[in-house]
Amino acid sequence: MTEATLFELPEPQERPVTPPTRPQEARVLRPVREQLQWVARDLEATVAQDHPARAIWGLLEDLDLSAFYSSIKAVLDRPGRPTTDPQVLLALWLLGTVDGVGSARKLARLCQEHDAYRWLCGGVPINYPMLSDFREAHERDLDHLLTQIVVSLMAAGAVTLERVAQDGMRVRASAGASSFRRQKKLKECLDLAQAQVERLKEEREHPDPRVNMRQQGARERMAQERVERVKQALEYLPQAQAAKERQQQTKAKAQRARVSEPRVSTTDPQARVMKMPDGGYRPAYNVELATDKDSGIIVGVGVTSQGTDAGQAWPMEEQVVERTGQHPKEYLMDGGFATREDITTLEQRGVTVYAPVRLPRNKPEEERYQPRYGDSEEVVGWRERMATQEAKGVYRQRGAVAEWANAQVRQHGVSQFTVRGVAKVTTVMLLVAVAHNLLRWVALAR
Repeated sequence: MTEATLFELPEPQERPVTPPTRPQEARVLRPVREQLQWVARDLEATVAQDHPARAIWGLLEDLDLSAFYSSIKAVLDRPGRPTTDPQVLLALWLLGTVDGVGSARKLARLCQEHDAYRWLCGGVPINYPMLSDFREAHERDLDHLLTQIVVSLMAAGAVTLERVAQDGMRVRASAGASSFRRQKKLKECLDLAQAQVERLKEEREHPDPRVNMRQQGARERMAQERVERVKQALEYLPQAQAAKERQQQTKAKAQRARVSEPRVSTTDPQARVMKMPDGGYRPAYNVELATDKDSGIIVGVGVTSQGTDAGQAWPMEEQVVERTGQHPKEYLMDGGFATREDITTLEQRGVTVYAPVRLPRNKPEEERYQPRYGDSEEVVGWRERMATQEAKGVYRQRGAVAEWANAQVRQHGVSQFTVRGVAKVTTVMLLVAVAHNLLRWVALAR
């Protein structure tokens, strides 16, 4: 008997086709969000030991923050409601700056949703008006804090000022191109804004039942702020007129078309239309940074409404001296800063300037470094120095210092300002410089 006859294999049968499961019939684990959960968790366990929040808080503990407490009226042994610790508010803004957060509303929301920000809060009350008011009120204190950090790093030998590089970056302002108006249109806008204020005052006596008191107050406040911005725009109009006249003189020499009538923004009167890196023209501010080469520490911060870098070198060097008590030995800057006046001033202060020499128009290359009419002794020496290969090699280091610092600032969210006015923009840049220097402090310590 063969093996085929010992066992009979059953004939293959087709499997029954199961219909697809409907969602209401599927047996799954669904979320139950109404159920109470008791979780044993503390804030210390939610943040890693190497998180930037801990580094920022630890460094602030070692700095003198007494200036941030001077305006607090509630003190010990006296009546008064306690306020949120200014060190907490400062730490929140610094961590937010590191993460590229520039909005007080977003920062307040992170204090409720993000573990690192909740760790910094430690349960103290936080809201966005408190954060906004804190940033606006402490420009001078932030400048003093930046000085503390630079001086501390100088004492530790990290900042030497052997070689300092300066560069400018144009950052988009919080204003639209359509907000720029000429003098005639500004006066019309002022009349309309004042009429709106008067109309809202009359509505207060005969209120609309569909508008509550809070909405009515908000409307009146916005109308009054509109009047103040237009008035400020009219006040800044002479400055714009002077800038246009200088531009007209320059274009007249170049035999170009006539310059248009000056305009000022009703949204941000201090902003100016500037040529941006992409070649377009938009409202912006010119941010100036001075960076120490050896450490990458920002030692100077400046914000102007001037669209060019001309004339910005000596004020920045002067700020560095006020901050550190000594002049840089070598100063690296691009051609936009290299004016005869600035070079003469810096050289007379004992600062060696490294900046490219422009070739005169319609002149051969061999005349680039030749002395020109009106040159001071310091400018002649600068031209002779920049003709050497050694000086050119030193200047090539500027990009690795200044452009790197600009890139780091961009990483902190400085692509467009959310505040208006030179003072508030300067406060934002001081926060960025302090945050950048604190991170560099941690890196240098490691």
